[in-house]
Amino acid sequence: MGTMTSGQRSTGADTAAESTLVLFDFDGTITTRDTLIEFVKFYRGQAGYLLGMLMLTPVLGLYALKMIPNWKAKQFFLSRYFGGESIDEFDKKGRAFADQVIDSLVRPGALEAIEQYKQRNATIAVVSASAENWVKPWCDRHGLVCLATRLEVHDGKLTGKIEGRNCYGDEKVCRIKEQFSLDSFSTVIAYGDSSGDREMLALAHERHYKPWR
Repeated sequence: MGTMTSGQRSTGADTAAESTLVLFDFDGTITTRDTLIEFVKFYRGQAGYLLGMLMLTPVLGLYALKMIPNWKAKQFFLSRYFGGESIDEFDKKGRAFADQVIDSLVRPGALEAIEQYKQRNATIAVVSASAENWVKPWCDRHGLVCLATRLEVHDGKLTGKIEGRNCYGDEKVCRIKEQFSLDSFSTVIAYGDSSGDREMLALAHERHYKPWR
């Protein structure tokens, strides 16, 4: 199904049309760095981030040894930094991060491609394992559909757990199919940069792996 390109600089936007669906991974594809890490630094400061990482060392070691899955390591991470936080304050910081920081992390080629697809009336979605609390405000500003990880809230506070499943791997495909009827698009184009994007790339006619490097 289509071809995979590595390090491709072309936007591919010349193939876009009203019946085209374009799917972008966020962290590492649109951005140069993992926005979860950058958001923690924004929220907690550099010292708070480093202290948390020190306390998470055993968990990170287990994850590196593949003894715990991605989603479980992520929940330990989220719980350490954000468990018990007010969702109102968290959302406020998420919007501020989207407005003040994310643009500085965006690859110029990615933004150029998005704008060209928009000009051709393609349907564009960002499909991200990062939390929608900061990804969605950025997507809303750029007129993009946001499919991202949702965080569990109880009594107005974050529990530190993921609501449903982490938007990673096969869950990306599930979320895409919940949002869109793929049969209504003549062309599906996908951009990704990691193993967590493999399933999303596999469903596309045209695939771009690690573009804009």
